[in-house]
Amino acid sequence: MSDLYIDETLILNDLHAADADEALRTMALNLYDHGLVKESYIQAVINREQEFATGLPTKGPAVAIPHTNKEHVHQKTLSIGVLATPVPFGIMGEESETVPVELVFMLAMDDEHSQLSMLQQLMAIFQDEQQLSFFKNTNDKTKQKEALIDALSLSRQGGETR
Repeated sequence: MSDLYIDETLILNDLHAADADEALRTMALNLYDHGLVKESYIQAVINREQEFATGLPTKGPAVAIPHTNKEHVHQKTLSIGVLATPVPFGIMGEESETVPVELVFMLAMDDEHSQLSMLQQLMAIFQDEQQLSFFKNTNDKTKQKEALIDALSLSRQGGETR
């Protein structure tokens, strides 16, 4: 996962969205504007979320992990959206249940192995209530990025300041 790009510009704090689609569109457009995904990624990630929900109830702030197929991705990356107010996302594996999501971890992976590996690594973060609260309550993007890199045990690259 050494070629994963993480940068402060991919962390959207105080993200205002009326619903899950708007949150996804805003985050995906940010990835597109930074040249990390193809324009097709924007609608593809929304469509996939509608078909296969990714909301997860946790002991801390509820999360969603939207992602889509590799053909929409230029550069392997991860974006975090901290919602200003919780937004209902469908619960993964449930037909009609929703969860009020506060943190969105949007994946753009260029191969299936990387996507599975990243999802497994993120699950460890999602089980740590203190870590989720940190991402939710910290407005310092550099600290959030560093915490994410440390939590994922990544080598430093992208727009790091260290």
